[in-house]
Amino acid sequence: MSEDRLITVAIYTYEKAQIIKGILENEGITVAIQNVNLIQPVISSGVRVRIHESDLPRALQILESTPLFDELIQRKSENREAQILVPVDFSDYSIKACRTAYTIAGALQAKIVLLHTYLIPDVNTLSAVSIFSLEASGESNTDMYKEVHNKAETDMRELIASLNREVKKGRLPNVSVETVWKDGIPEDEIYRYAKANNPLLIVMGTRGAGHKELDLIGSVTAEVIESSGVPVLAIPEDIPFVSMDKVKSVAFFTNFDQQDLLAIDTFMRLFPALHFKVHFVHIQSRKDQWNDVKLSGLMSYLKKHYEGHDVACSLVQQEEKLLDEVQAFVHNEHIDLLAMPTRRRNVFARLFNPGLAHKMIFHTDTPLLVIPTGRNI
Repeated sequence: MSEDRLITVAIYTYEKAQIIKGILENEGITVAIQNVNLIQPVISSGVRVRIHESDLPRALQILESTPLFDELIQRKSENREAQILVPVDFSDYSIKACRTAYTIAGALQAKIVLLHTYLIPDVNTLSAVSIFSLEASGESNTDMYKEVHNKAETDMRELIASLNREVKKGRLPNVSVETVWKDGIPEDEIYRYAKANNPLLIVMGTRGAGHKELDLIGSVTAEVIESSGVPVLAIPEDIPFVSMDKVKSVAFFTNFDQQDLLAIDTFMRLFPALHFKVHFVHIQSRKDQWNDVKLSGLMSYLKKHYEGHDVACSLVQQEEKLLDEVQAFVHNEHIDLLAMPTRRRNVFARLFNPGLAHKMIFHTDTPLLVIPTGRNI
């Protein structure tokens, strides 16, 4: 990694890009902006703010302290407490996700938001048989809504009571909890809530390894990972309770892309109160000496900018199936948590060529943290 290389720190409207440029230049950081409409600059969208790679950690610290950037990077605003969003359907694996989220919220001094969604069919979309059944029973669409909503409230009260018992026994930290109900498709409502409220993290349960690859297309967690602009932590159902302070070894997979540096910075600052070793891993399909050079550059970058953190860099040679190589690395290095960046893609790309993060939630029983790259405001 060259110290002189430019990296895109964020993507803004022209007006916001100019503000950020001024803030950074006042602190002695050189900034270039690209993708500007030269004829009418003020209507430009998707303007790239670029800085030298070596300035990235300092630039993020400067911008994070400003009200504008604080609002843009999914942190709490001046009047809003930091949030950990936990979508729940009251299944065993979503309850396990709640327990893990409590330990993270305790470390980050954040609030837990339990989000439950339910879909009430509109009478106009029901079949003639369904409408006849409703009329015969004397039940209206409003009655159905009340019944489903009341059931959700009851289940939520029981869930919170169960978690409170664990808090009283000292198994979970005592954190603030808010409950939210939404009528709609789960992945859509999770996306809307996250976009409107900018939680620090979304924690979700998954079914883990052993399920058919076809299930991947319809998984709520997989869809949230693909669409969310917020880091998502997926907790498989078949593993013991995951307390984040018990995580000792993390594998972070990188392709040496410059956007990975933003994901790495997000990861390194997401859990400041926790201490673990981070293995930065690149999987290569063939021997490439240039990868050795890039890996050495990444190691130098990490040591310089994240002094005091226990980090290591590794190249893994892909001999057969990629996912099997990942699992072998997890086993050999005693990895407690997987982390990787992801990029949002269109629906056809997701259906016919799912990304590694998308596949991993169905292939591993190791918790998976997926971090979106870039900030497209």
